[in-house]
This record gives sequence, structure tokens and C-alpha cells, in this order.
Amino acid sequence: MQHDIKPIGVYDKDLDLFENQYSVPEGISYNSYLILDDKIALIDTADERMADEWRKNLTENLPVGKAPAYLIIQHLEPDHSSQIAWVMDTYPDCQLICTAAAYKMLPLIVGDINFEDRIKTVADGETLSLGKHNLLFLTAPMVHWPEVMMVYDAYAKTLFSADGFGRFGNPDQTLPWACEARRYYFNIVGKYGKPVQTVLQKLAGKEIDAIAPLHGPVLKGDLEKYLNLYKTWAAYDVETPGVLVAYASIHGFTAQAAKQLADILREAGAPKVSITDLSRDDKAEAVEDAFRMSHLVVMSPTYDAEIFPPMHDFIHHLSLKGYCSRRVAIVENGLWAPAAGKKMRQMFENMKDITIVEPMVTLRGRLTEEKTEELRTLAANLMADA
Repeated sequence: MQHDIKPIGVYDKDLDLFENQYSVPEGISYNSYLILDDKIALIDTADERMADEWRKNLTENLPVGKAPAYLIIQHLEPDHSSQIAWVMDTYPDCQLICTAAAYKMLPLIVGDINFEDRIKTVADGETLSLGKHNLLFLTAPMVHWPEVMMVYDAYAKTLFSADGFGRFGNPDQTLPWACEARRYYFNIVGKYGKPVQTVLQKLAGKEIDAIAPLHGPVLKGDLEKYLNLYKTWAAYDVETPGVLVAYASIHGFTAQAAKQLADILREAGAPKVSITDLSRDDKAEAVEDAFRMSHLVVMSPTYDAEIFPPMHDFIHHLSLKGYCSRRVAIVENGLWAPAAGKKMRQMFENMKDITIVEPMVTLRGRLTEEKTEELRTLAANLMADA
């Protein structure tokens, strides 16, 4: 980014759960930006956890005797908006810029508002001149909240992308991006592929040298690789041909069968096979891999005449995030009254464009030679189109 755009965000290294559910062993950043021009614009704030450090960054980067003319709010989630009231109280001439949807939601997030006469709502395609920097507002409803907008700075050729192109973990630009960005996308934004596609269409033809999201690093250089990944993810297309074998096991019988099936799939020529233990591995990463790969096998014991809870939770998360357009194989286990398979089938049949690969295999405790042959048949049928 240009020297007159100052990143003033903060890196929360100590956060262990993002949105109180997603493991972030390397924490997360709350990004915020200052555009220094004839008029100064502040883009978004930060989470309350990091308020003191963020305020320090803001004041240290403001030119002496200057104040923000505008506070531009792209996204009202509290991890980006906790300092709105403080900014508006501290800088009494500052005007808040947001979408009409954000204006309606503002009291629900901020509480009592004593600066209503300093709020300006903008629509898709409106512009704001700061001097050299001319900002274009691009509404992005349901990416991933209804009030979201992105901001394109034509002068700096920079896209301020709200939660789009965000990433868990360290914001260091030199670190690998795709894995944690993918996990972030499918677990935070993933349900809203159509709205993401709409925004990507709005960006077509614009010169973009930098993408500045609200989480993770500022993206520079060859942006096509990031944009192409987003196009793939938003369209629910396959990124990696191969099979994810997702299993949950109580006493180890289903785990044994899952590992055997993974070997069978490799022998059958699957281009890639990943295996995940849903009782122990990161659930968000399992969701990410299910979207990334072309085929999925779910393997679960019956538990209280239902699906074993770790598996039920996994499939429920897939449904929440809009899982679709994949081939799925089902393996159940049950010593006396197997029921998990039927219920897993029902959950997937409620999703869009899911092909259930036959036969559904029913194990009875330990894996036998007969059942191993059934797994071979299932693997062959699963990979018939690979």
C-alpha cells in the first residue's frame, strides 16, 4: 500500500477461540486503516480486547493537530466496531460513513447514539473524495452480514475488503496464506457463496494492487492466485480432487475401518486421501477439507440409536455452511441395532446436489474380511468418476 495509507490494526496473540468456537493457536489480527489526505479517513476500529493498543496506534499515526474527518464502517461485528463511540466522542467533527443497513443496526451494537446528526449512509456505487484518494463504496450484503460494504481506493489501487480475504493467525505477509484463509472462509463466510460471487463481479476490471482485509495480512503482488481461490470457493467448486475420510469412533473399531478404507482408496488411485478423527481433530479444519476436496466418506458408530455426536456435529456444520455438489459415501457401525447410516443419509439428502454413493456399508463391530470387500466395492464406486 502507499505510504499515506497507514495500517493501525492490532494483533491479538492471546485469543484462543475466534467467535468463541474456532481454535486460533496463532491468534488473530483486527485490522484498521488510516488514509492520510486533505481529509483523513479512518476505516474500521478493533475489538474491545485490544482497545488501548488500537487507540495508541491511531493517535500515534495521526499527523500533529489533525483528526479523522470520516470514520468508515465496513462491518459492524464487535471485533471491528467496539471503538465507534470512542472515536465519535473523541473527534467531535468526525462523520461516520456506513450503509443504510448498518445505520439500522448501529444502536444494537453501539448502544445509545449521541452522534446521529453525524452519520451519513452511502449506497452501492457512491464515492467520497478525500483529496487525491477517491473512495468507491461497494455494498457486499451477506459477506457475511447484511450491512457489509467494501471500499475501493482508485488512487491507491487498494481494495479494503471487510471480512473478505480474511485469514486466521499471524498477519505477517511472508507466511503461507491459503490454509488458514480457507479455514476462515468456509467457517465464517462459506454459506454465502452467491453474495461473494456478486462482489467479485463488481471488482472485475478494477486495477487492484493491494487487498486490505479486516483479518490477516495485506495481500500484494500476484493477486490473481487469491482472487482465483475465492472464485473457486464461492462457486463451491473442487479445489483439490481427492477424498476426505471423516470418522468418529468410540472403541476403535470404526477408526480401524477408516484407516483401512483410506489405504484402499489410495490403492484405487484416489489422487489424494486425507483422514480426520472428528473426536480429536480441529472441526473447522475438517469442514474446510470437506469443501476443498471432491469426495467425502463419513464413518460413524450408532450411539443411543442416533449418530455419534462428533459426527452429527460435523455434518450439521457442513449443512450450516451450505455444503453442496459433492459425492458422499456412508459407513455405519453398530453391534446390535445400527441406525447411524440412515440418519446420516437423511442429513445429506437435505443438502443441495449431494450424490450418495452406494452401497452404504454397515459394520458390526470389528472389521472382517467380508466387510473389507464391501469397502473395496464402495471405494471403486466412489472413485468411478474421479
